[in-house]
Amino acid sequence: MSCRLAVLGILVVALPLGAQEQAGGPKAGAAKANAAKIASAMSAAPKQISAGATIAEIGADGKMVTLRAGTNGWMCMPDDASSPKPDPICADKAWQQWFGAWMAKKPPMVKQVGIAYMLMGSNDASNTDPFATKPPPGAERISTPAHTMVLVPDPKQLDAFPTDPKNGGPFVMFKGTPYAHLMVPAH
Repeated sequence: MSCRLAVLGILVVALPLGAQEQAGGPKAGAAKANAAKIASAMSAAPKQISAGATIAEIGADGKMVTLRAGTNGWMCMPDDASSPKPDPICADKAWQQWFGAWMAKKPPMVKQVGIAYMLMGSNDASNTDPFATKPPPGAERISTPAHTMVLVPDPKQLDAFPTDPKNGGPFVMFKGTPYAHLMVPAH
């Protein structure tokens, strides 16, 4: 690192937050926020996937906002700040369609196997209700460590798997709904 960059780095760290924003202006603050969101989204999947993925988030209006265009067909989304633990996700085309259907509260049309990564883990309100925003009374959130999620065209293919997220292995989430999928811990 050059001397000039080292001095600049020291100055930025030494400035109070308001002065940093004044020094770089509002655009610098937005760029910093986007860089943090992109880094969060990229942590969801192996680097060879996330490096070429589109990075997007759901905007205040409920529509997708692209933070960085991609080249490989994958889409990664940063951590949802409203959830209690980090939960960025990176999804292939089949999963992107699944998420679109879920957001519209319509059954997804799964025509091929789909893969999504959540290598930072997840913390869900329910293992049975795809639209739950908080756990049922007396229940805890479902905390899953790093995992891969698998969609299959025929949900009956998931019948042999348990639904208990604490079983120590793969389990079915949202069994008996059109949103059923396999959660495969990465341990």
